[in-house]
Amino acid sequence: MGYISVSEFAGKHNKSERTIRNYCATGKIKGAFLTGKTWNIPEDAALPEKNTKKSAGNVLLNQLKEQKDMKLKGGIYHRTQIDLTYNSNRIEGSKLTQDQTRYIFETNTIGASKEILNVDDIIETSNHFRCIDIIIENATKKLTQSFIKELHLMLKSGTSDSRKDWFNIGDYKKLPNEVGGNQTCPPEMVPDKMKELLDEYNRIEKKTFEDIVSFHYQFEIIHPFQDGNGRVGRLIMFKECLANNTVPFIIDEDLKLYYYRGLQEWNNIREYLLDTCLTAQDNYKLVLDYFKINY
Repeated sequence: MGYISVSEFAGKHNKSERTIRNYCATGKIKGAFLTGKTWNIPEDAALPEKNTKKSAGNVLLNQLKEQKDMKLKGGIYHRTQIDLTYNSNRIEGSKLTQDQTRYIFETNTIGASKEILNVDDIIETSNHFRCIDIIIENATKKLTQSFIKELHLMLKSGTSDSRKDWFNIGDYKKLPNEVGGNQTCPPEMVPDKMKELLDEYNRIEKKTFEDIVSFHYQFEIIHPFQDGNGRVGRLIMFKECLANNTVPFIIDEDLKLYYYRGLQEWNNIREYLLDTCLTAQDNYKLVLDYFKINY
C-alpha cells in the first residue's frame, strides 16, 4: 500500500492542510500514522463521513462544529466564544473587559493586570466557554430539564456560589428570589412549571424566532435557578436558534437596557423584546457577512 503526505491528500480532496492534520490527529482518517512529525496517509484513504443527518443545510452550525473540533483561531467559532461570553457576563455585572475575556480564551491565563480582578468573574468566563461548546455539540438535540441543569452546573462550578449548600448549583433554587424587583416562581413550583414550559415548547414542530424569544421570557419569569438564569437563558436562545437554522444573536452592552425593558413589557408590547433581539441578530449577521458564511 502506498502513502501520501498531508499536502497531497489535501490537494486531492480540495481541503486545507490544517483540516487534514486535524482529521489525522483525531483518528478520522483510517490508517494514517505519524513518522516523527509527518503524517503518512494511505493513498486510497477516504475523507471522514460527515454527520449531516440533523445539520443538513445549517451552514453556521456546521462551521461552528468544525472550527471547534479543529481548535481554529480567528474564525466564527473564536469570535462567537469571545463576544457571547463577554457580553452575557457583562450584563450580569462582570468587570472583565473584552480584551481580558479574549486573553483567557486564547491563552487560558489572565495575564498581568494592575487592577483587582474578581475570581468568580474569571472562573465563570472560563466556564462559559465550555457552556458554548456544549450548546454547539448538542444544538440539534431536544431541549430538556437535564440539559438546562447541566448548563447551570457548568457555568457555576468552582465559583464561590458552588460552596454554598443552599445555592444548589446544577439544580433548581431552594430559596425564593426576585428579578428586577419582580416576584418569580416559588421554589416548590419550579419543577412543574419547567416541565409545563418545556412540554409546550417542544410540541411546536417548527419553532419560529418569536417562539424562541417567547420561551426565553417565560424561562426568565420562572427564574428556576438561584443565580445564573440570564446567562443560561441566553445560552438556550443561542442553542435553539442554531437548532432551528435561525441566525442567532448576542445581546451586547448597547442593547442591555432595551433587553431589560423588553422582558419587563413582554405581556404588554412584545415588539420591544422582539425588536431588540432582531437588532442583535442584524449585528451578528454583519459578523457572518465578514466571515462569508451564508444564512
